[in-house]
Amino acid sequence: QVQLAESGGGLVQAGGSLRLSCEVSGIFFSAYTMGWYRQAPGKQRELVAGITSGGRTNYADSVKGRFTISRDNAKKVVYLQMNSLKPEDTAVYYCNTGSRALGQDYWGQGTQVTVSS
Repeated sequence: QVQLAESGGGLVQAGGSLRLSCEVSGIFFSAYTMGWYRQAPGKQRELVAGITSGGRTNYADSVKGRFTISRDNAKKVVYLQMNSLKPEDTAVYYCNTGSRALGQDYWGQGTQVTVSS
């Protein structure tokens, strides 16, 4: 059974930092691309950052230079370090992985990030 468990969300003032973690079980973690998504109230879910099995990263334009995605294959954890947070970063953040070729699409339960102005 595949499980993704996010943690690290919370309430922070603008300009502050948070680090999100996503612990993964049930898949060969090191072989999978991992992604962080977010969904703000009334908005569609959007990709925030992704990291391939080889460590290549990509970011939404809105978070470039502020957020950093990383992974620890030994611990089967993917992180999202969020610095210089803005009120518009407020959302539920979700961890995602899977393989389109295998028809896999796995999501965590989400963790709330609230940035106050």
